[in-house]
Amino acid sequence: MGILELEGMEFHACHGCLEHEKVSENLFVVDFRAETDMRAAALSDSLEDAVDYGKIYDTIADVMNGGHADLLEYLAGKIVKEIASGFPQLLSFSVRVSKRRPPVNGTAAWSRVTLTYPDTVSA
Repeated sequence: MGILELEGMEFHACHGCLEHEKVSENLFVVDFRAETDMRAAALSDSLEDAVDYGKIYDTIADVMNGGHADLLEYLAGKIVKEIASGFPQLLSFSVRVSKRRPPVNGTAAWSRVTLTYPDTVSA
């Protein structure tokens, strides 16, 4: 087994429940972590035997840059569903979506949601 991670993927997008969040971009950061069998790739040095993390990034970017979402939970859930259907070789994985300076009545640098597969969201 092995761990595949993509950390700190940055997207400027308009997601959120409040009206100003629907028109003003904010910084969102997505972190991805998966457990997968890496034995074949470790022996072959061949992309065909590995999970193509470039395609995982593209899948995440498509969701983050796609239509508006009110909730971080919805964004994370949509990413999980897309990755689960596009990368069936992944045994389990998590997606964390973070939003810079969330609109709260005080100081908060980030709000974050983490969903896991297969525990919380099915494909």
